[in-house]
Amino acid sequence: MSANLPEYYFRVRENGAFVFSVDTENRQRRIEMEQIAVVNIKNGQIKAHGDYQLTAEDKAVIQEWMDERTALLARRNIEDIHRAVDYLNNTAHWVQSNASDDELENVTDALLLAMHDLRSVLVRKKADRMLKTAKGGQAGD
Repeated sequence: MSANLPEYYFRVRENGAFVFSVDTENRQRRIEMEQIAVVNIKNGQIKAHGDYQLTAEDKAVIQEWMDERTALLARRNIEDIHRAVDYLNNTAHWVQSNASDDELENVTDALLLAMHDLRSVLVRKKADRMLKTAKGGQAGD
């Protein structure tokens, strides 16, 4: 194990993390972790754990982690969408070349409804962006 462990550990959970202070400077040379905070990425909240008083350094490190985590999740989200495009292309190839009648019967309605829903949302959002641009607004939504 590395001798230079970070001072903080973030146990990631669905909407944020539990934040721990990492201590290796003790007599037994064991790794000790004390929970110091709970972080909620969705609403930006940082709550001290128990009676612990967060220092300015604690808050700065936690905020940096939150910023990095938010950026990572945004990148993952767009990567998932790009993978979805690949899945749609692979699905089209499967339907055209490999799918049996029974397999198609099993998935056709669900695929058609999902694709219709997606197309409707995409067309509406595209129209909204075009209207904004035509009215001199920003097209970045």
